[in-house]
Amino acid sequence: MDSRQFTSEPSSNDAVERDFTAGDVPGLRSPGPGADRAPLMFDVIIAGCGPTGAVLAAELRLHDVRVLVLEQATEPVSFVRIVGLHIRTIELMAMRGLLERILEHGRQRPAGGFFAAITKPVPKGLDSAHTYLLGIPQPVIVRLLEEHAVRLGAQVRRGCAVAGFEQDDKGVTVELADGGQLRSRYLVGCDGGRSTVRKLLGVGFPGEPARTETLMGEMHLGAPQEEITAKVAEIHETDRSFDLRPFGAGIYRVVVPAAGVGDRVEPPTLEDFRQQLRAIAGTDFGVHSPRWLSRFGDATRLAERYRVGRVLLAGDAAHIHPPIGGQGLNLGVQDAFNLGWKLAAQVRGWAPEALLDTYQAERHPVAEDVLDNTRAQVELLSTEPGPQAVRRLLTELMDIDEVNRRLIEKITAIGIRYDFGAGPDLLGRRLRDIDVKGGRLYELLHRGRGLLLDRTGRLTVGGWSDRVDYLADPTAELDVPCVLLRPDGHVAWIGEDQQNLEDHLSRWFGEPADRFA
Repeated sequence: MDSRQFTSEPSSNDAVERDFTAGDVPGLRSPGPGADRAPLMFDVIIAGCGPTGAVLAAELRLHDVRVLVLEQATEPVSFVRIVGLHIRTIELMAMRGLLERILEHGRQRPAGGFFAAITKPVPKGLDSAHTYLLGIPQPVIVRLLEEHAVRLGAQVRRGCAVAGFEQDDKGVTVELADGGQLRSRYLVGCDGGRSTVRKLLGVGFPGEPARTETLMGEMHLGAPQEEITAKVAEIHETDRSFDLRPFGAGIYRVVVPAAGVGDRVEPPTLEDFRQQLRAIAGTDFGVHSPRWLSRFGDATRLAERYRVGRVLLAGDAAHIHPPIGGQGLNLGVQDAFNLGWKLAAQVRGWAPEALLDTYQAERHPVAEDVLDNTRAQVELLSTEPGPQAVRRLLTELMDIDEVNRRLIEKITAIGIRYDFGAGPDLLGRRLRDIDVKGGRLYELLHRGRGLLLDRTGRLTVGGWSDRVDYLADPTAELDVPCVLLRPDGHVAWIGEDQQNLEDHLSRWFGEPADRFA
């Protein structure tokens, strides 16, 4: 980038009131007999170091927020399960400079055929530079995201579970399972569908319990490839909830309906797979040597609230749904990108009054939509005559490009538009990675700050330069004069009037530095 065109100023914590002193060491300790029982102070404690928790920790560290992540498991997950990163999540990884590293470990496939496993091609001209699904082993993406957070200065403590907490008007006192206590300004539950934080918070989790269950695993098959392909094609004529997908070297992902709804805490056995394969396919295909085995149900639930005072929820702690369409991990990571800069602004002291409340206002409706589309997809997988008739009709309608495009944009989250008020269609949407002077747009967002992209060269971010970067580029691939981007890449303002720009800078980034100080 041309340093004369792209300008920014470093941020500072000097003006922020803190409950700890400069001499505090951001370490960990549990009170013991005769020990100093005064808890250490963190800005944010995150319960759970899955993808959502790790991304949130990294986003907070970009703004010099002191973060501690508590993870109940003593070791990272070891079983090899392939998860898929959809277009929007891939874009977010590119925004933070992580994509190159992640691509080394993933496998790309076309971004089509996701909705209810209805095979359709990728619509032409999708509005993204990354029109693919990236399959990547779950342990790898978790490790890469955690390493990213730690590299930025986040602390991760394993074998440490939240047992309770109390909040007041200045912070949250977190009680640990080992009897220790820690204190922070905020607590975020990223601790999964059975979230301890959500339960302790007393937030309702309404929805539907699991009615059906599916076995999923990766294992070796002894049957010939031709036999497997023929049998899968035969079953798919009436049942799309069954699948055997090859990964090479004789390893397959096996998806087969379970005999009933069991205890998800207990993993299935290889014999469970053999029995269900025989019941549905008439053969167990010689399955052996599993890499991992799991079960999932179609339970669908959404937290009534994402925030109660100084305690927030994100990821599966806030919403659960069937994995069809592969949206779960992506939805949680996108929660973290939405919440991170807003919570950091609150900690740093420059957040506008209602900024943190926009986290629920924006993300709760997105989760509602994901839950609805997974409900619809589950119905379309039913072997009953009614759902099968609807499936045939939708399959026909998806030959219409606009229908196929709308469903792909829904699954991959590139169709999201937050409600920022009246304005052009681009307002509230994310901006794709366009060419700009000296490089690509997303390269300018690596630090998690706002950005004013100015094609006129007449505007300025003025007193917000400690929070918002600026690029004057008359050649940028935009159909509008100027855009103001939030740290998550969504368009917060479109126009060319300086006063109107400053009104929107105040709306999203608080008071300018002179008044803030």
